[in-house]
Amino acid sequence: MTELLQYLFSGLTNGAIYALIGLGFSIIFNATAIINFAQGEFVMLGALTAISFYSFGLSLPLAFILSVVVVTVVGLGFERLAIRPAREATPISLIIITVGGGVLIKGLAMLLWGKDAYSLPPFSGREPLSIVGATILPQSLWIIGLMFILVAGLELFLRFTLLGKAMRAASFNPVAARLVGIRVSQMVQFSFGLSSALGAVAGVLIAPITMGVYDMGSMLGLKGFCAAVIGGLGSSFGGVLGGLVLGVAEAFASGLLSSGYRDAVAFLILLLVLFLRPQGLIGLRSTRSS
Repeated sequence: MTELLQYLFSGLTNGAIYALIGLGFSIIFNATAIINFAQGEFVMLGALTAISFYSFGLSLPLAFILSVVVVTVVGLGFERLAIRPAREATPISLIIITVGGGVLIKGLAMLLWGKDAYSLPPFSGREPLSIVGATILPQSLWIIGLMFILVAGLELFLRFTLLGKAMRAASFNPVAARLVGIRVSQMVQFSFGLSSALGAVAGVLIAPITMGVYDMGSMLGLKGFCAAVIGGLGSSFGGVLGGLVLGVAEAFASGLLSSGYRDAVAFLILLLVLFLRPQGLIGLRSTRSS
């Protein structure tokens, strides 16, 4: 029982990260109906920029905030320079653009930080906490807690603020939104900024556990995409559910079978969901219909 609880704690930690990344995919999908495969690179940038700011002597909270700001600006610039000029292109073309953008960002990160791995200290100590014989790191509690806070905050923002309602309207019916004075292009750009900010938060949260390296975003981006699709692409709560299911399944597969099955389990679950329930576990509940 202790071992099973240990696997559960590990799975919830990884699942919370996948959920945050999956939320980024859902936000962009709601705004543009495309998949932003550069999302994982925003996670990597969040981790490495926070590590750099901390190494310059800034406090950990300030490094956290500044890294989110920097990555948000990168996300806004990415939309302005890469996505907006091609806004009349087909969704497939836009998806290819995001893939190319992700490769470019990863290459620039390799030039700036090299291929070495860097560490960031945990937010509140390294001493693990014992719960019914199993242990969990304080950083894991930060990851899980902030994930739920951000998800709740995102839902409240989209449903009860003027800007959030404008984003939903622009994604549901861009023509009608323009007729009532909503600038759809600005809503799309804001969506990219919000998505990149979530990616940066995920990167900073995971850096004390996995360390930061220039190519860490590729697999994390794929896992976040899997989480979004498993839960229901476009649904905030679906992304959270998909991320937690994916993380727990990976942890139990690694512990009970072999760590070599870790990544295979993620994509096996994705294939099963696509075959049996293409709309995801919760269903395709996005801002387009809610």
